[in-house]
Amino acid sequence: MRKKETLATGWYFMRQDVGAALTLAHGSAVVLPHTWNAEDGTDGGNDYYRGSCWYVKKFEVPVLVGSEELWAEFEGIAMTAEVFCNGKSLATHAGGYSTFRVNLTPVLQHGENLLAVRVDNSENDTVYPQKADFTFYGGIYRPVHFITVPKAHFALGYHGSTALKVTPDVDLHCRRARITVEAFAENAEGETVTFSGAGQTFCATVEAGLAKSVFVIENVHLWDGVEDPYLYTLTASLSSGDSISAQFGCRTIGFDAEKGFILNGRPYRLCGAARHQDRQRIGSALTDAEHDEDMALLREMGANTVRLAHYQHAQHFYDLCDTYGMIVWAEIPYITKHMENGRANTISQMTELIVQNYNHPSIVCWGLSNEITASGGVTPNMVENHKELNDLCHRLDPTRPTTMAHAFMLDMDDPFVRVTDIRSYNLYYGWYLGELEQNDQFFDDFHRKYPREVIGLSEYGADANPAYQNGHPEKGDWSEPYQALYHEHMLAMWSKRPYIWAMHCWNMFDFAADGRNEGGKPGQNQKGLVTFDRRTKKDAFYIYKAYLSKEPFVHLCGRRYIDRPEDVTEVKVYSNQSSVTLLVDGRELETRKGDKIFIFQVPLTGEHTIEARSGELADSITVRKVDQANPAYRVEGGEVVNWFDRPDEVLREGYYSILDTMEEIRKSPAGAGLLARMMAKVAAGYGDVARSVTLPEAVRRQMDQMPLEKLLKQAGKTVTPAMVKQLNAALNQIPKA
Repeated sequence: MRKKETLATGWYFMRQDVGAALTLAHGSAVVLPHTWNAEDGTDGGNDYYRGSCWYVKKFEVPVLVGSEELWAEFEGIAMTAEVFCNGKSLATHAGGYSTFRVNLTPVLQHGENLLAVRVDNSENDTVYPQKADFTFYGGIYRPVHFITVPKAHFALGYHGSTALKVTPDVDLHCRRARITVEAFAENAEGETVTFSGAGQTFCATVEAGLAKSVFVIENVHLWDGVEDPYLYTLTASLSSGDSISAQFGCRTIGFDAEKGFILNGRPYRLCGAARHQDRQRIGSALTDAEHDEDMALLREMGANTVRLAHYQHAQHFYDLCDTYGMIVWAEIPYITKHMENGRANTISQMTELIVQNYNHPSIVCWGLSNEITASGGVTPNMVENHKELNDLCHRLDPTRPTTMAHAFMLDMDDPFVRVTDIRSYNLYYGWYLGELEQNDQFFDDFHRKYPREVIGLSEYGADANPAYQNGHPEKGDWSEPYQALYHEHMLAMWSKRPYIWAMHCWNMFDFAADGRNEGGKPGQNQKGLVTFDRRTKKDAFYIYKAYLSKEPFVHLCGRRYIDRPEDVTEVKVYSNQSSVTLLVDGRELETRKGDKIFIFQVPLTGEHTIEARSGELADSITVRKVDQANPAYRVEGGEVVNWFDRPDEVLREGYYSILDTMEEIRKSPAGAGLLARMMAKVAAGYGDVARSVTLPEAVRRQMDQMPLEKLLKQAGKTVTPAMVKQLNAALNQIPKA
C-alpha cells in the first residue's frame, strides 16, 4: 500500500558548509518550503547570497512491512542538490524547478536516521538559469515527502513522473476518444496492472517495465477551456497493493496562420499573462494558498491562458490550470545567455518538464527558450542545442508543438526563428524603445511576409509603480496611467489581428529582479498588473477585465491620483458594460455609451467624490484640486516636461541639441563621442541583464531615427534634469556637420 507523508517541520538550516560534520547544532529551525533569498533576493542590491547551504532533518523510519521501500520526494530544490542519508551520498539533481526522488531504503538504520541535503545556487556555466531578469532563489522551496511503497511499485525513479501516461486521441465528428494508457513500474516484471476510469476496467501486463493498454470513451465529454474544463480520472493498481491516479482531459488543439489557436475544432482567442512563482517577503517558497490566490486573480481578470515562465512551475499550479481551463505555455529556464557547457542540462530539464507534465490537458506547447539571442546573438552551438531540444520534444510528446520566445531584436528573417513549430516574439515597442504603433507594424509586416506561419506575442509590457501618477502620462515615467494607456493600445492591436495565436502580458504580477534598482522599488520588475504582494490591482488589470471577463463591473481609474493640479481633469472608466454614468459629488455629470473605455472631463474646484455607475454597478474615488503637482507622484527623472522653460534654452542656431536625432549627432566625431559617453552612463543605471543585451543593427537604426530627447525620456531615474541640461549645453557647443 502506497503511503505519503509531508515533511514540513523538524528541518534545520545552515549556511556554512560543514561537510561530514553535519549535526543539528549547526543550524536554525525552519519550516519547508523555505528559501534563503526571500529578503536579500528582492532588495535591489544585486548581491543576494548565491552559494551552498544545508538542510538537515532527523527522522525515525516509518514501519516498513516485508520488502517495502522508503523514498524521499523533492518537488523543487534550487538550483542543484545532493542528497545524503546517514552520511552517504545517494543522488544529485541539477535543475531547480522539477520533482526528483531518492530511494533511502539501502542506507536506513534502526532508530534515528539523518537526512541531509546540500543545496547550491552558485554561479556556474552548466546549470540554467544563469543570466536573466529575475532572482535565482536558493533553497528547498517546494514540499518534501516520504513515500512508502511495496517492492513492486509504479516507478518512482522515472524522471520524477507520476509513472502514468495518458494520451487521448479525440475524433470530434464521432465524439469518441481513443485513450492510450502507459504505466511504468519497477520490480514488477510480469505482474498485472488493473486500470479503471471513465466507467471502465481493463488490464495489462508489465513487460520491460511498462504496462500499456488502449480503451475508448464514447460520447466523450471534452475538456473545453474556461467554459467547461471537464476532467477524467484514471487509476492504475498492482497486485502488490500499489496504486496511483492521474487526471486527464480529452480535447484537440491546433494552430492556424490565419485563425490562431484552435480548441476542439474552433478558433479560441487566447489572451492572458505570464507568471513568475515568487512573492514579496516569501520569495519562491509558496504554499498552495498563494498558488490558489494567483489563480483566482487570473480568473478574475478573465484570462484564459497563462505563460508559466521561465521554468517548470509547481504541480499544484498546473493542476489548477487543468481544473479551471487555463491554456498553458510551459517552458524550461534556457534563457538570455547560451552556455556551451549547459546542453546536457537543457536536455535533462526538458525531459523532466515533459515527462512530469504530459497528462495536463491545459498545456498546449513546450517552450524551448526565452530571448536566448539577447546576449551573444545566434551561434552554431546554440542553434544545434535548440534543434536537439526540438527533436527531443517531438520524441517525448508528438501531440504538442514547440515554440520559443524570441527577443524583439532578432530579425524575423533569421533562420533561427524557424527552428520550432510555431513562432512567438517578445516586443517592447512603446516602453524600452520605439513607439506603441511599431508593435502593430511588426505583426502586419510578419504576417504579410510569412502568411503561412503561426505567430504569437509572448511578452510585452511597461513598468508601473502605483505610487506614481501623471495627468499627462508618457513613456518612461513609470506611472500607473502610462501603463494603462500602453495596455489599452496592445489589447486593441490584438483584437484586430485574429491570427495572433496567443498574447501573454508581461507580467501578471510584479516579481523579484535583484539586479534592478529603478522605479522607486529596488529589486523588483514592476511590469505586473498586480503588485508583488498581490494587494494592489493596478488600473491596467481592469482594462484586461473589460476585454476578457464576463463578470459585470465598472472601475474608476486614478484612485491613487488624488492631488490634481489641472483645472479640468480626465476621469477614465473601464467597464464591460455598454454605458456608464458619472456623478460628481452626488450630481449626474454625464452618461456615455462606449466600448470598454469611457472618458469624462471633470472641472475641479476643491475636493470631490466621483462615482461611476452602470445599472446596479458602482465604483467611486476621491480627488482634490491642488496648486502644485504632488512630488510624491513622480519618479526622479520621470517628469521630463519641464527640463527647459523656453525653446531658446534648447536650441542654438547651427549647433546640435537634444532635439536632433542620434543619427544626425553621430555625423560629428565630437557628437558621436559625447553620445557614447552618455549611453554608457545611462546603461550603468539599468539591471545587469539589460546592460548585457546586444542590439542588432536593425534596432540601432530605429533608435538612430528617434530624437535624442525621446530616448532620454525613456531612461527614467538614470537621467536627471541636470544631466539633460549638461548634455544639451555640450551639444550646443558642437557645430552641425
